[in-house]
Amino acid sequence: MKIGSIDLGEMPLFLAPMEDVTYKSFRYMCKKYGADVMYTEFVSSEALIRDIAKTKQKMHLFDFDRPVAIQIYGYDVDSMVHAAQRVEEFQPDFIDINYGCPMKKIVRKGAGAGMLQDLDKMQEMTAAIVKAVSLPVTAKTRLGWDEDSKVIMEAALRLQDAGVAALAIHGRTRKQLYTGEADWSLIAEVKNNPAIKIPIIGNGDINGPEKAGEFLKQSGVDGLMIGRGAIGRPWIFKEVKHYLATGEVLPAPTVEEIVQNVRDQLQMSIDWKDNVRTGILMMRRHFAKYFPALPDFRQHRIKLLQATELEDVQATLNEIVEHYGDMRVDYTNASLK
Repeated sequence: MKIGSIDLGEMPLFLAPMEDVTYKSFRYMCKKYGADVMYTEFVSSEALIRDIAKTKQKMHLFDFDRPVAIQIYGYDVDSMVHAAQRVEEFQPDFIDINYGCPMKKIVRKGAGAGMLQDLDKMQEMTAAIVKAVSLPVTAKTRLGWDEDSKVIMEAALRLQDAGVAALAIHGRTRKQLYTGEADWSLIAEVKNNPAIKIPIIGNGDINGPEKAGEFLKQSGVDGLMIGRGAIGRPWIFKEVKHYLATGEVLPAPTVEEIVQNVRDQLQMSIDWKDNVRTGILMMRRHFAKYFPALPDFRQHRIKLLQATELEDVQATLNEIVEHYGDMRVDYTNASLK
């Protein structure tokens, strides 16, 4: 698979862009375990052209990231073009347009998945961005706005005509948010349409290697994108690659191994922010996901989620190793919520 001139090899695995999740330390952990392509957290075009410092920090890239995209969203064509030109200054490998975020604060202005209600504007915006920048441009979107308007085939053809180098499709409508099940049959229809010449990346409900294999067989997509399934389980990329290559499921890591990953991610977050408390707060969503299905674990999780001092976090992690160190986590029923 290629994006522009970037050769990603056969069946690349993408870490989906996620707000307040795909920052430096988490991207590093996913890359360590085999994620092929990184995305930053999504960036508001309006905030970017106003030169907001927090927004610019999201676009800081690191050697381990590559190949990497910066993802932008917005509702105004001129602002999005300006933002894409600003993004080029940060030298990502490609630029991604967010046409899939279902968050109310974004779609109510017509951005993100809101653009699925105005395919003319989606196509106009995409074509203008492609023309304005020298980097490859990709897009990520959903099946449609709701059950009665699954416009993904038309959207895919329009985006291809506008010049995108690849398209990632999440198998839900905007109205579904993250409820119900992802519909990979429509992703398959797009991929197998003879008129579609660009690579198609499938996304939605990949919560383990066997599910990845099932979706790949069903759809024939060019790449797989994993989002929520990687939170608290960055080694899912290693597991998926091994399964696709051998048909075998790797044993889950031990709790002691997981704790070491938590410590590494935590320390990188602290170092990056140069602030212990901020680094710990960044990790709370990950703390909540790293240890699913362990018996009598509730009090340990509460301690992790309430801690504000590094000593308290480390003490709780020591307790977890002492109580569960040799156990292997069962991800069979781990929630993606």
